[in-house]
Amino acid sequence: MKAAVLKSFGSPLVIEDVPEPVLGTGEVIVDVVATRVLSYSNEVFSGERKYALDLPVIPGAGGVGRVRAIGPDATKLSVGDWVLCDPTVRSRDDAIAPDIHLQGVSARGEGGMQLQKYFHHGSFAERMRVPTENVTRLGELSEAEAARWSVLGTMLVPYGGFLAARLQPGETVLVSGATGNFGSAAVAVALAMGAAWVVAPGRNEKMLAELVRRYGARVRPVKLTGNENDDRELMKRAVPAPIDCAFDIMPPSVATTVVRAAIMTVRPNGRVVLMGGVNMQGGPGLELPYNWIMRECITIHGVWMYPRDSAARLIALVRAGLLKLEEYETTAFDLDHANEAVAHAAANGGPFKITVIRP
Repeated sequence: MKAAVLKSFGSPLVIEDVPEPVLGTGEVIVDVVATRVLSYSNEVFSGERKYALDLPVIPGAGGVGRVRAIGPDATKLSVGDWVLCDPTVRSRDDAIAPDIHLQGVSARGEGGMQLQKYFHHGSFAERMRVPTENVTRLGELSEAEAARWSVLGTMLVPYGGFLAARLQPGETVLVSGATGNFGSAAVAVALAMGAAWVVAPGRNEKMLAELVRRYGARVRPVKLTGNENDDRELMKRAVPAPIDCAFDIMPPSVATTVVRAAIMTVRPNGRVVLMGGVNMQGGPGLELPYNWIMRECITIHGVWMYPRDSAARLIALVRAGLLKLEEYETTAFDLDHANEAVAHAAANGGPFKITVIRP
């Protein structure tokens, strides 16, 4: 089959023929129809992000496709089914604290690297092999719709954060990083889950206005000043109710003071979700006052990715019309132009945009 292969960090992807994946028990082989290109893929492939990725590798984080072959443990899947492939591969021999590998992206720890050696290749290929539990049926859709459904890979990240915080309908949410790719998806997901208000702080006034235009008055924009204390009060006053949950998805380049200002807006007994990149590339860590956490009974959730059943639940929100994929502008490339797709994703990684490869 044809695939895009990363052979060394800092080198372009090589488009070449590689052996097809071989089906084993507990696995599914999927014909990849559309796979999103992460906006920071160029940083991963250059080595800038220092992700644990054993080379050479076919990169690519999950995707949308059709089932080509199934193992004997699959009782609901059929050949030809449209499915979403989740790149979050978990070890099966520890239900409480499984090792995790993001297929085609990176691994966490020694156990994650061991997983990567087997579920090694990602979705920048005509076919991929994934664990059976990482495949979720999408229902009927057309070839043209496949690229749009790839955006679920972005939406699943904040959805996992809100599930961890047990977000309830009618609650007020603050999204730190709302004008970014994952942050704008978090705004959409929070509203789909029934949030009464979503506070959206940022400095990009054009995008703040765009969030309000798309989602209405339930989104409350806040133009940040750069002063931590002033910004905290502006965010609190943006809504007529206490902030129940603060969700952070800021990238590594953002100052910790910006993140702390947002986090400390939550009410007593409030919840905080940390899914961003603060301190990922060194520098000062996030300092939160011990007394504030203790006296205000604040719950802090560190969340990486999402539970295994999240894809099915999120698909249901889309099918119910609560979460709209039509909001996203999709640009597609074929596999021969995978390097151009990576460059396009880096240059167009903002909200409501998705770059896909269609093998």
